Amino acid sequence: MKESTLSLKETALDLLKELISIQSFSSEEDQTADAIERWFRLRRIPSKRVKNNVYAFNKHYDDSKPTLLLNSHHDTVHPNEAYTRDPYKAEIENGRLYGLGSNDAGGALVSLLSTFAFFYDTQGMTHNIIIVASAEEESSGPDGLNSMLKILPPVDVAIVGEPTLMQLAIAEKGLVVFDAEVTGTPSHAAHPNNDNAIYNCIDTLKWFRDYTFKEVSPVLGPVKMTVTQLNAGSQHNVVPAKVHLVVDVRVNDCYSNKEIAKILSEEAPCLMKPRSLRLNSSSISKDHPLVLSGIGQGRTTYGSPTLSDQATLSCQSLKLGPGDSTRSHSANEFIYISEIEEGIDLYIKILEGFLLRN
Repeated sequence: MKESTLSLKETALDLLKELISIQSFSSEEDQTADAIERWFRLRRIPSKRVKNNVYAFNKHYDDSKPTLLLNSHHDTVHPNEAYTRDPYKAEIENGRLYGLGSNDAGGALVSLLSTFAFFYDTQGMTHNIIIVASAEEESSGPDGLNSMLKILPPVDVAIVGEPTLMQLAIAEKGLVVFDAEVTGTPSHAAHPNNDNAIYNCIDTLKWFRDYTFKEVSPVLGPVKMTVTQLNAGSQHNVVPAKVHLVVDVRVNDCYSNKEIAKILSEEAPCLMKPRSLRLNSSSISKDHPLVLSGIGQGRTTYGSPTLSDQATLSCQSLKLGPGDSTRSHSANEFIYISEIEEGIDLYIKILEGFLLRN
């Protein structure tokens, strides 16, 4: 017997409260994975686990059908110093559920789990459904969703649950982090030096500030490049030989990460070394039936500047979930209970329009 949406909403809230109460930093999610496994067992839905990733297949899985992946993560960042509440105490006040991970991405996770349970034993769907409650999203670690793709059957399309106010993020910027090095001549601070590495940074920083990439995406806008860290020197009387910069580049869908690395290696006025090229931009066609079903529910489309597990997927993917991205990683993080309830309703309606097409 299919569980009612009212019951699913109640149990989703209970699960989210439990997840908030458990510390689950990236690579330390074993106890939240235990809680998610218990949630599946209570519904008599078989699940499997690889390290801290918990996943399940719909009851009538059919190898001849394409597959829809539902995914969100249960790890969190560390709480910041501005918290005035206990980050691990799930408290409800004025319709808000407070707690670390409530908005990013607990609300999306429990809403997707509820949606999966709703469709679990449905027959005649156009796609199979696989759900993965994944680990290590916040750290882009090696044992998160990326590690599951070689275990799962091929995925044709995906919904990645992140806070989007239940609007349709049909594209997402990729990320390349560069270590940059500005060099000079080391010397004693008391002596003349016309090749001071720190002073050489002035023109280099101006170059990063003013540089623009030619291609602008109609959905994601321009590539955004930002110097986020600077480190140099060890003593007050020593001019250092080099200055280390960290440069954060958010890549639109006009470029691959490899292309961005090539451009910067040729044009930047300093040595540039990318840490990784694997977190590429991602997108889904605005005409995809999944997107059209969302538009039919009054949802709007946009391009997201923030990174998620979409970056690990090679298939078309949609980022969609309850909550507001601007609350993510903030002090006293919260999500509205109404957002979770609306999220479950909308996920179900969008998937009904996509999975139950005649």
